[in-house]
Amino acid sequence: MSFFSKFFTSDKKDNLDKGLEKTRSSVFEKITRAVAGKSKLDEQALDEIEEALIMSDVGLETTVKIIDALETRVARDKVMGDGEMMSILYEIISGLMQHKDGSWEDFELPKTKGPYVLMVVGVNGVGKTTTIGKLAFQFKQKGYHVVLGAADTFRAAAIEQLQVWGERTGVPVIKQEMGSDPASVAFDTLQHAVSVGADLCIIDTAGRLHNKKNLMIELSKVRRVMQKVIPGAPHEVLLVLDGSTGQNALQQAKAFAEATQITSLAVTKLDGTAKGGVVIGISDQLNIPVKFIGVGEGLEDLQLFNPEAFASSLFQK
Repeated sequence: MSFFSKFFTSDKKDNLDKGLEKTRSSVFEKITRAVAGKSKLDEQALDEIEEALIMSDVGLETTVKIIDALETRVARDKVMGDGEMMSILYEIISGLMQHKDGSWEDFELPKTKGPYVLMVVGVNGVGKTTTIGKLAFQFKQKGYHVVLGAADTFRAAAIEQLQVWGERTGVPVIKQEMGSDPASVAFDTLQHAVSVGADLCIIDTAGRLHNKKNLMIELSKVRRVMQKVIPGAPHEVLLVLDGSTGQNALQQAKAFAEATQITSLAVTKLDGTAKGGVVIGISDQLNIPVKFIGVGEGLEDLQLFNPEAFASSLFQK
């Protein structure tokens, strides 16, 4: 049984379909119309497919890759019919989003000695704190003991927001005053997590991209301090991106990747945009797996990313 059929329930698929409705209706339906009733892939259809992909913020480089692969497959397989063309396009796009180190299955934590440490980065406004709150909720629902650390100490609002999420989800938040040393907060959080036997420790950190050198120094210090408490921490560094910003999200990801080691991505706010194709471009252009996507405001609308399910929603398969 595939990951898609085993772990993707009908409710989750319905939420995903609803969340990607703007991208599907404004962009991918144009692709369907471009090949409708055609027995061969002509220049007009290719131009319309290319335009639709670029409009959904897939990005030029990834769009060219998709078009080239489509032409090659159609010629090689002697494809006749729009249904076959759409199936090939679906396979190409879902394939571009596959990563061997991709999603966890059903919010199951990897096994580690002591708490699993997840450090979260991202600029203001991308939904970083909300993503952390939703992660805390979903992992707690799975029975894990979760602890949050408010190490984004440069904004009072960040600490307050995380505290609100902690109260909402019943998860403890370790914090200090605004302006405190983020590494000190991380140290306190990990010590607390170890002392109470927590399974998961999520650390919120600042993401001030206007000065990548300072960001690099700060995050490196946080890492070193974490490792004094838990060797190998953080086990994962999650970058949160706002999907509604399209190609800007891709550029942001590249900038963060230069400043620190990013191991996974969360793309939020896909329900309010027609630029959902950016997930395809990000998956293709960066050697970093998209692990979570946000497709709504509900606590369970932060989903584990599944390439097959994502492509299925776009193509209404």
